[in-house]
Amino acid sequence: MIIRVCTALLAALLAVVAAPPPTTAADPADPAPPRTVSAADPAPPRTVSAADAAPPRTVSAADPAPPRTVSAWLPYWDQEGAYQDALRHAAQLHTVSPFWYQAISAERIDGHPGAGAQRVVDGLHAAGIAVVPTVMETMKPGVLAAILADPARRAAHITALLTVVGSRSYDGLDIDYESIAPTGDAGYLAVRADYATFLTELCGRLHALAKSCVSTVSPQTAATGRIWDYAAIGRAADRVRIMAYDRHPRGGDPGPLAGVDWYEEILRRATALIPPARIEMALPAYGWDWPAGGGGSARHVTMREAEALRVAEGVPYTLDPVSMTPHFGYTDGEGVAREVWYQDARGIEADLPVLARYGVRNTSLWALDFEDAAVWPVLARA
Repeated sequence: MIIRVCTALLAALLAVVAAPPPTTAADPADPAPPRTVSAADPAPPRTVSAADAAPPRTVSAADPAPPRTVSAWLPYWDQEGAYQDALRHAAQLHTVSPFWYQAISAERIDGHPGAGAQRVVDGLHAAGIAVVPTVMETMKPGVLAAILADPARRAAHITALLTVVGSRSYDGLDIDYESIAPTGDAGYLAVRADYATFLTELCGRLHALAKSCVSTVSPQTAATGRIWDYAAIGRAADRVRIMAYDRHPRGGDPGPLAGVDWYEEILRRATALIPPARIEMALPAYGWDWPAGGGGSARHVTMREAEALRVAEGVPYTLDPVSMTPHFGYTDGEGVAREVWYQDARGIEADLPVLARYGVRNTSLWALDFEDAAVWPVLARA
């Protein structure tokens, strides 16, 4: 998770010369994935034997090539590692979304360090992978809603986004706007309608340029994600990526990030409003390391880091029987009891039958270079 100090800084400086100026982002040493919220208590764990915890079968040379059913985000803070990871798994990836841009205002969109790196764009294209960069935003409460509600400012913002997509040989844009998610009851319906109008107009302009339009949204459950007009977004966008993670967010109590039972609720609602062929279920390749019992912000760990920590601490592999996600406890060097919940290939494999029941075969991964290699043959069976 630590930015490579020498080579990455040099690459970033060269790339930023050609890209829009970078903005200040969240701490790259401990980035948080896109936000989703929920509240669910984990079920009592069961301990899995070493035989049970064996990774899924790997693909042999005799197996047919896996289908291109996976997209993935490329984090700018680990750009080279994530880029090389994408190339290793190019046979399965149809799209990579570099996490490169941030909307600052109606007319200003800045690039993160390394944004627009031509070597990355060209290398992904040479591997047959579409490049659809992500534009995110962290505006102050109410700012984005005001932009979307004003036709003139909304049009100016769409023009700024089209400038980004035209700045390189990009294949489209992924819009990941989340500051409107906590909108209160009084403004909920208006903001939902304005966002749907914005996305419909943007997608229409992108389609006129033969570019794809991807919308990243929070999962809709009984308790979360109400801001998104799934039906309207599903009509406008080519793909709708549902961020199916952070069921227990970093600032809450410890618990599973995802889970079979939760995915059932998410997909039951989503497929009633969005054609399943347009849905990408975005899966986590990371976890959170909380103070035991909650009461503090969690540390981000990649899937590989979490499993390495479990092995180093000599803790048995344990799978929650309801969510089917791994977790373990340990005591850190300062004597603090901690609790880690994460996702791995075994947990993802347990989720796939739920996706299949709802006709969803496309997945996304947050994020490249977080995952264990055993995830890829699992995703090939999605």
